[in-house]
Amino acid sequence: MTETNSSQSASPPGSLPREIGLGGSVVIVIGTIIGSGIFLVPHDVARQVGNVRDLYLVWIVGGVLALAGALSLAELGAAIPEAGGVYVYLREAYGRLAAFLFGWASLLVIDAGSAATLAVAFGIYSTTFVPLTPPEEKGIAVLVVAILTFINILGVKKGTAVQGIFTVAKLAGLATIAACAVFIAKAAPLAGTRPLPTLHTTGSSFGVALVAVLWAYQGWHQLSYNAGEIKNPSRTLPIGFLLGTLVVVATYLGANAAYLHVLSLSALSEHQRVAAATMSILAGPRGAVFVAALILCSIFGALNGTILTASRVYYAMARDRLFFRSVSRLHSKFQSPIGSLLILGIWSSVLAVSGSFEQLYTYVVFTMWVFSGAAIFVVIILRRRRPELARPYRVPAYPYLPIAFVLAAAAIVINTVVSEPFESLAGLGIVFTGIPLYIFWQRFDHRRLLKTHNRGARGGRSQTDPKAG
Repeated sequence: MTETNSSQSASPPGSLPREIGLGGSVVIVIGTIIGSGIFLVPHDVARQVGNVRDLYLVWIVGGVLALAGALSLAELGAAIPEAGGVYVYLREAYGRLAAFLFGWASLLVIDAGSAATLAVAFGIYSTTFVPLTPPEEKGIAVLVVAILTFINILGVKKGTAVQGIFTVAKLAGLATIAACAVFIAKAAPLAGTRPLPTLHTTGSSFGVALVAVLWAYQGWHQLSYNAGEIKNPSRTLPIGFLLGTLVVVATYLGANAAYLHVLSLSALSEHQRVAAATMSILAGPRGAVFVAALILCSIFGALNGTILTASRVYYAMARDRLFFRSVSRLHSKFQSPIGSLLILGIWSSVLAVSGSFEQLYTYVVFTMWVFSGAAIFVVIILRRRRPELARPYRVPAYPYLPIAFVLAAAAIVINTVVSEPFESLAGLGIVFTGIPLYIFWQRFDHRRLLKTHNRGARGGRSQTDPKAG
């Protein structure tokens, strides 16, 4: 075990340095999951459940599924501690094409689109404090992407430090809302003006609510992208995934308890911006301003987490010679993946300014569940295909936890295909546009290697053949 840990803690020459410890791993998990979801999703859940018990149950089931996925990825990350995470696991189990399609979808829309969405939201919420025109809002979106890209170029320690600061700030802000709900609220929760949209929770309505909750838990997988930079990954990855996800589950349950202390379930179903409604009741206009500042803080941290983690996928693709070699370049001083950070930052900014990504993002986001389910199933595939692989950590309750997640992911995908067939086919079509690109990169790399070989052969001949030249 000591030799394994020692070898995993060392970084081969030319690779990303292992500088993320346990604390950094935990804040990456928390900070990338908690974005804007907890401020909006409780409203969507309240519209689908008939009682408070089922509301809490949906959040608990969503948390258990996120934890099942995270602990399963921890086994893969501890066994294969390489940068790129999900990309690497798909490559190991299904081949380079499947991995490339994931990386292509991530760059084209999924992660870059997520970064653009967060940046645009940051610009919109900034208007609470500074009057901005729509072009100025987009300018703020580009500026915040540029700032965070620059910070992460300065090194993974700087990016992780920013993640830690804003994760603590958003947790403190949510704790403040909970404290105000407990100590300021005097009367009974505010009653709604209309009956609940769903009087009795059904299997179908529970499933709809669960999809919304799983969106709020989105980001649980992103620590795996940084597996190549984590110190002692066989120990740090599992603990980081476990502690980070548990903190998020507890935070989400606490936030819902705070909302329900001020708003009845029916009132919760009527107010989309539940955090703002809660604090407006408790503290008036100042409460609404506090929530706007908290959302800005939360978005900033989630955006930093996306840039810090997703850029490692494109770095891994370039290392596999499936992308421009410059994307795998490390900064000479800070040893950060400057090429991949720049391409993510630039493309996210283009998407944010154009605004054309929003429909594409809607189409493609469901495919993340296809890739997530496939990635978790890799645990089962590699247990059978490569039993000799060193596994310093094994997912508990195997194979039930991985299977539970895979089944949930399959149910979400099937439900989306049935309910939104056009959007689903469009999303798959966008992902499959990566196939001709993959073929191009394969041929391009083959020609490049052939030229390198031929130059080497000619150079060798000129040195050994006295007739050469």
